[in-house]
Amino acid sequence: MYTYKKNLLPKNTIEILVTISKDEINQNYQKIFSILQKNLVIPGFRKGTVPKNIAEKNIKKQEVYEKLINDLLPKIYNEIVKKEDINPITAPKVELINAKENEDWQIKIIIAQKPVIDLKNFKEIIKEIKADHKKDEIWLPGKEQKIDEKEKEIKKQKLLNEILEALLKNISCDISDLIIEEELNQRLVNLFDEIKKIGLTVEAYLKSKNLTIDQLKTQYRKEIEDAYKLELILLAIADKENITVENSELEKIFSNLKNEDDRKMAQNNSYFYASILRKQKTLDYLISL
Repeated sequence: MYTYKKNLLPKNTIEILVTISKDEINQNYQKIFSILQKNLVIPGFRKGTVPKNIAEKNIKKQEVYEKLINDLLPKIYNEIVKKEDINPITAPKVELINAKENEDWQIKIIIAQKPVIDLKNFKEIIKEIKADHKKDEIWLPGKEQKIDEKEKEIKKQKLLNEILEALLKNISCDISDLIIEEELNQRLVNLFDEIKKIGLTVEAYLKSKNLTIDQLKTQYRKEIEDAYKLELILLAIADKENITVENSELEKIFSNLKNEDDRKMAQNNSYFYASILRKQKTLDYLISL
C-alpha cells in the first residue's frame, strides 16, 4: 500500500512524493528474502533447503533492500505515470527521503515531462525569412549571376540556420532543469577527462579559454537547452505536418551498406535511422516553404 502527492514545478517538471507503508515494505522484504533463501547454496545444505535462521546470517539485509527497491519502485513509478497521464521525456530522479526499518518509507521522484509546444504561425515566420533572402538575390544590372553548387549549398545552410534561430526565438518550449543539469554534468565529466588526458589542469584550461567555471556552465546550459528545444520543435512540426519515414526509405539506406554485419546492425537500430531521416525530411520541408 502506498500513497502519493503530485506537485507541479516550473518548466515542465513534476515532483511526486510517495509514502510506502511499513507493512508493504515488510511484506516485500519477506517475499524477496524467501526467493534469495531458495537460491542460497552453502556447505552442508542443498539448494533450497537452507533454514531461515542460517539464511539470515548469510544474506545481507542490504542485498534484500536493494532488490526490493529495484523491484518495487519501477512498479510504483509506472502506475503513477499511467494514472496521472504523465509523459516523461527522460528517466526520473529518485531520492530516498526515509528508508528506515519498521517505518514508512518516503520517496521523492522528480520527472521531466515532455512539453506541449504551440507552433503558432511558424510557417509565416519562415516565409518572412525567405522573402528577405529573395530580396538579397534580386538581379541588378552588372551584377554577376553565376553561382556554383558550393555557393548554393552555403546559401541554403545560411537560410536554414536563420530559420532554426527564428524558431528558437519565437516558439516557447520550457525544458526541465532535470534534463539540463543531467546533460551538463555529463558534459563536464567528459570535458575534464579530455583535459586530464592532454596533461592540463581544469584551471589551466579555463584560463586558456578566458572563462570561469560558472561562465562555462552557463555556456553549456544554453547550448543544451537550445539543442533540446530545437529537437522538440522539429518533432512537433513533423507530427503536425504528418512527416513520416517509409520502410522503403530505410531499406534503401540499409541496402547501400555492403558489409552484412554493418547492415544487420543498422537494421537492429532502425529506429535511430528513422529518427535521423525524419529530422532531415523536416528540415527539407522547412526550406521548401
